[in-house]
Order: sequence, then structure tokens, then C-alpha cells
Amino acid sequence: MKIKELEPKEIFKYFDEILQIPRPSKKEEKIIAYMKEFAQTNKLEYKIDEIGNVLIIREASKGMENKKTVIIQSHLDMVPEKRTDLEHNFETDPIKAFVDTDGWIKTNGTTLGGDDGIGIAAAMAILVAKDLQLPKIEALFTVDEETGMTGAFGIKDGFMEGKILINLDSEDEGELFIGSAGGIDTVAIFNYTKEPVNENDIAIEISIDKLHGGHSGDEIHKGYGNSIQLINRILWNTYQEIGLRLSTFEGGKLRNAIPKDAKAIFTIEKEKFNKFKVLFEKQKTNFINEYGIVEPNMELEFKQVNFPDFIIDKATQYSLIWSIYAAPHGEQVWDKQMDDLVQTSTNLATLNYIGDNQIRIGTSQRSSIDSSKMNIATKVRTVFELAGADVSHGEPYPGWKPNTDSEILKITETAYEKLFNKKPIVRAIHAGLECGLFLQKYPYLDMISFGPTIKGAHTPEEKMDIKTVEMFWDLLVEVLINTPE
Repeated sequence: MKIKELEPKEIFKYFDEILQIPRPSKKEEKIIAYMKEFAQTNKLEYKIDEIGNVLIIREASKGMENKKTVIIQSHLDMVPEKRTDLEHNFETDPIKAFVDTDGWIKTNGTTLGGDDGIGIAAAMAILVAKDLQLPKIEALFTVDEETGMTGAFGIKDGFMEGKILINLDSEDEGELFIGSAGGIDTVAIFNYTKEPVNENDIAIEISIDKLHGGHSGDEIHKGYGNSIQLINRILWNTYQEIGLRLSTFEGGKLRNAIPKDAKAIFTIEKEKFNKFKVLFEKQKTNFINEYGIVEPNMELEFKQVNFPDFIIDKATQYSLIWSIYAAPHGEQVWDKQMDDLVQTSTNLATLNYIGDNQIRIGTSQRSSIDSSKMNIATKVRTVFELAGADVSHGEPYPGWKPNTDSEILKITETAYEKLFNKKPIVRAIHAGLECGLFLQKYPYLDMISFGPTIKGAHTPEEKMDIKTVEMFWDLLVEVLINTPE
């Protein structure tokens, strides 16, 4: 079955079109143009701010003019992640998705972009639905949510007028979200000096791949392996036992994804090669014992390679390997009021070489409490500063504090029970939503977030549960119909 033939067709028609449009974070020009054409074709009022945020307006249906204006919000960008063995250019190629027989929409090795393509599609369907009696709708589509929330940071006062905001960027059907974590990025830069390779040594590449990875908000607590940390453990143990000289070490791609692949090239003395093989196999056994249940597809390999162009100086090698070993990763504090909710976490996300003599380590921290967020960010900072790195923080974004007395929450709970004869779960989420930033500019907003079920967001295993999309659509319509005056 083709995606555009799925029910509800109102949503899947647009989702299928969105899959054809490249829209990685910070490269949203094509999807912005698509939204503009959509508004013009359907004779809808729209505006686009200087950052690229798009607002498309549907006027109230006859008899609904006294209802409150509702903002339905989603983000235009997607996480560009793929299998390492797959050729795919996210800036030019469409997403090749398919309907699986098990009731999920999947891809063959890339992110799907259901986060938040399905939210975009639902908003578009609402904007043009002829048979629905709805209040005035402002559909807000923000840019660059995944890599910095640039759109939400830059939105201006007066860009929208609604008093209620429904965020369409959640991924668990049956759960209504009324709060989210705030976050901050922490980046460490090491400067290194290139040194010549000793021609009497041999060069080795170690690599790890096919770890789960995953969303650093939704899955940080699940115990998945961090590819950077695991490769670093092999480097540290090899250095301790037989010595090595590091050339390159890279892993991870995105600040908000747990790194799932990494590799390093280094040299050792020729006569110690057999000792290295023993060390490597021992470490591989350790990793299988530690992570085998949650990382059944892990691939850990080594091979002898040609000499690299350089090795980095000993002092930087020491500082890099030791600081990565010491750097925290994963959940740090569990919420003391809500069950099964991480309060504070940190993600050791990326490691790459930049320019001609720098190594960049990217990390991100999240917490529902600002002071705790800054505490873990400072802990990460001090680890790398003690190792001699230049460390900086990005602009923090605020959390969204839950309001259990929310009017739109009560309406949504009632609508859910009416439609599905069961109570929804009401909770906060550890992932960062844009809602906290909207509250800074529009402090009167009454907000809620819900969506269909999406698994594996930010990974090539991302998939979307088809039956929950219909439930998501029915709930959205029911809530909008019952918007208060």
C-alpha cells in the first residue's frame, strides 16, 4: 500500500509529499517554499519571518467566531541520520519510506522525518478541511528545532495572536504532555600539534557501528552504548598496556542523538601487535557482556591500515582520552515527583576534527530544573577545562513547567476519554520541546502536546505506527471543535 493511500488520507496525502522534500536542520529552504505555495494555492493568509518561521491562518468557521484562536505548532526540519553504509544526501534526496506489513511506516536506513513531518501534515490537513467547523487556527511551523531551536528562539512578539497552543511534536499515543526539559549545549575544543608517524610502527583502525543510538531526550536512560565512550575505553586500555600514538578519533553526528558509530586510527609498535589483538578481543567480550542485551547488532572491528598523515602530540592525546573517559553521560537525576521521568541528563554526542589542528567535542545537557541543568553543564565543563580544552556553552533554552490546572488539558482529557473510552496518561517529557521558549514571549499561552507513536526517532530505525496516526487526527479534531470561548 502506498503511504498516500493510508487512512486518514487527509494527513497521509501531505506526509507523502513532505517525504519528497529535503529538509535537514538549517537547510529548510525547500520546505519553506513548499509551505508558501501551499498557502497561496489554498488562498490562506500567511507570513514568514526573517528567520524562516511560517504562520498560516485559517479563519474561524461560521458560528465559531467567538471561540479562542488556537495555534497548532510543528517544526519544519528533520534529523538527517542514516546507516553508515548507505548513500543518501539529505540535502537533495527524498526519504524512501514504505508501508510495512506490521502496520508501521519505515525506511531503508535513514531517519523517517515523522519527527515532525506528521505534525506538519496534520496542521496542513486542518488548514484546508472543508467539512470541519473550527475556530480560528494559526498554524505555526518553526525552523531548526533539532539543532538549536533557532526558530523558537527568534520568534517575535506579535507574530501570532492565539491564546492556546497545541504542540504536535510528541511521539507517544495515549500520553498528553504538559511539561518538558530545558537544555544547553557544552562544546570543548582541544588544540593539537601534528607530529610525524614513526615508520617502525604499524597503523590500526578500530571501529564500532550499529549501536542503537537514539533520541538523547527520550532514550538517554535506556542504557544504550555510547560509541565514543566505547572506542575511548579501547584506546585508554591499549595505551595503559602497550602504548599507542593517536592520529584521528571521530564519532557521532548530532547534538541530540546518542552516538551510534565511531572510529579511531592510531599506531603501535610492530612487535606489540599480537598483544593488541588479545586486548581487543578481551574488550570486545567485555562490551558484549555489558551491552549485548540492549545492543544485539553491535559491530566492533579492527584492521591494519596504511600510515596516517600524522599523529597528534602526546600531551593532547593524553588530555583527550582521559577527559572523555571522565566525562559523564546518561541520566544523572530522576524526577522526584513524576514516575519514570528523567530530571537531568547529559549526552556526550559528537567528536570530530575541525580546521587543521582542532578537535571538537559536542555535548548537550537537559533538565526540568534550571539549576540542575547548569550544574551538570558545569560538571561537563570542568572535566574538559581541567584537561586544557577551551569550553563554551550555547544559549540555554528553558523548560516548560507543568500546569495541571490547564484548561486545554482538561478539554483534551475529556476528548480522549470520549473517543477511546480510556484515560490518557498525563506527564512531562525529558525531551526538549519549543513550548518553554514560546512562554518567554507569550507568557499567557495555555499549552499541551500530543502526537502519534514514533519509535527510534533520530535514528535510521525511526518508524511510525499507522493506526495511532488516525487516533492522533481524531483527537486533534475533537479538541479543536471543543475549543473554549
